[in-house]
Amino acid sequence: MPTPDTDAVLIPDTAQHTPAARPALDGPASHGWMSNAADFVRGPAGHSATLGFFGALLITFGGFGAGSVRRNDPLLEAMHLSWLRFGHGLVLSSVFVWIGVIAMITAWVRLGRIVIGRQPGIDVSIAELRAIVGIWIFPLIFAVPMFSRDAYSYLAQGAMVHFDINPYVWGPSKLDSLSPAVLDNVSPVWLNTTAPYGPIFLLIGRAIISITGDNVVAGTIALRLVMLPGLALMVWAIPHLTKHLGGKPTTALWLAVLNPLVLIHLIGGVHNEMLMVGLMAAGIALVLEHHHVAGIVVVAIGVAVKATAGVALPFLVWIWIIHERERRAARNEGDLPHPLLTFAKISALGVAVFAAVFGAATLMTGLKDHQIGWLTALSGSNKIINWLSLPTVLAHITTWVTPLQMGPVLNVTRKLCELAMVGILVWAWWRFRNSEKEAVFGILVAFVAIVILSPAALPWYYSWPLALAAGFALSTRTLQVLVGLCTWLMLVFQPDGSIGLYNWVHVALATFAAVVAALSLHTVDPLKLRAAHPHTDLHAPVTPLGGAAAPGPA
Repeated sequence: MPTPDTDAVLIPDTAQHTPAARPALDGPASHGWMSNAADFVRGPAGHSATLGFFGALLITFGGFGAGSVRRNDPLLEAMHLSWLRFGHGLVLSSVFVWIGVIAMITAWVRLGRIVIGRQPGIDVSIAELRAIVGIWIFPLIFAVPMFSRDAYSYLAQGAMVHFDINPYVWGPSKLDSLSPAVLDNVSPVWLNTTAPYGPIFLLIGRAIISITGDNVVAGTIALRLVMLPGLALMVWAIPHLTKHLGGKPTTALWLAVLNPLVLIHLIGGVHNEMLMVGLMAAGIALVLEHHHVAGIVVVAIGVAVKATAGVALPFLVWIWIIHERERRAARNEGDLPHPLLTFAKISALGVAVFAAVFGAATLMTGLKDHQIGWLTALSGSNKIINWLSLPTVLAHITTWVTPLQMGPVLNVTRKLCELAMVGILVWAWWRFRNSEKEAVFGILVAFVAIVILSPAALPWYYSWPLALAAGFALSTRTLQVLVGLCTWLMLVFQPDGSIGLYNWVHVALATFAAVVAALSLHTVDPLKLRAAHPHTDLHAPVTPLGGAAAPGPA
């Protein structure tokens, strides 16, 4: 984890290498953009882009059989592909998905070696990384929901608002015969669970259902398209965060956006974290750029999608106060008024802006009662029990060494961890208040505490702190740890959304892959699989026309 007082960028910066040493989109104008694009495709970064696109294609195709498919899929039957869901077809589909996942992880790690400067003479620009984001997500837009069935719950909650059923009071089962195709695909565990999402996300769901009706395929694709603005906000905001946090823009974009954990789970899995994280990151970037009201408005919209974004708001008050102090000093207006008075004034402004945005969104839903019932519905995640949550880990360990039963022990460990989480949030808010960098680091600490200590955790939850951590200056060793963690989290769930954490063979294979991925960020071929061909270098830089080859990795 980065430290808030780290000023030096620890990643080697290859920006000063000669332009001729790498294929780039910003080459001589005489070549034209098509020539530059062709050079890029032939270069190492282009090879990684192609490999990742191939992996996304395999995930999309394999997902028709092994993903979180509909229980009854007349479309597959009409295409004579229903055999992909059963027997040997399911095995083949699963193989396609896992090969695709490994291909995307491999492409990501190879791209990471270029980004952090492990291949001298080769560089990749922000524009190229943004292009690769589009290349990798394009096939995933047409996939079935991958690694999760949450998309069907989103559609069901939107249908409830469409049919004037309050999703903060009733679960999707209340739809009954109003939307049978949508209801049929909701995970049984969520059938009687009220919606834990904010009013804006319910409005989005209602709009999609009003257009797509009971067409689950069209509804799923529409949901993905709605998530794309969140991805675009991340692509814009995260490089901006590095200006204030000391990181390197290309490294941040590679780590937080091109990460397969983010793209496969948030786009492939159709999770509203994509919108929430994008809005939160953009709001923080706006506040850092002195657009305080606009930033709080954007974060408030994120809270109205999913409440977790609200964790950032108290820390933004500190940044606003810091900026006010700097403004008065620049104008020779003297010190700030009494600290409590300044804090009260800025906090009141922030609360007023948030209340206006949130209140307007709530009124737009047309719900007559229980408009903020989603706050109590947040406890619905307690139904999730897995090893990614520290309370669950502590409960399991306790039952191993004592005769106590899992249920009562889990209730106690969850309460203890909730108390610890509240304590850490308050401590982090007060401790990290002295600078912009400290305040953002405090948000990062708060998100890590929530993910680890909350009653339930899922792999895509780690996208919350990852978006902020990427903005800091990170050492290669830290990046290796993050690559290993993201790879492991990507691999421990099954494509159909089931948990692989209780299959020790699956966990062992995921752990092995994570270690190899982490080592590969620093060393090409850490397992020495190409030792028999020492002169073969698949990652050697492209030889510029009329020039000698740039030096490759040892």
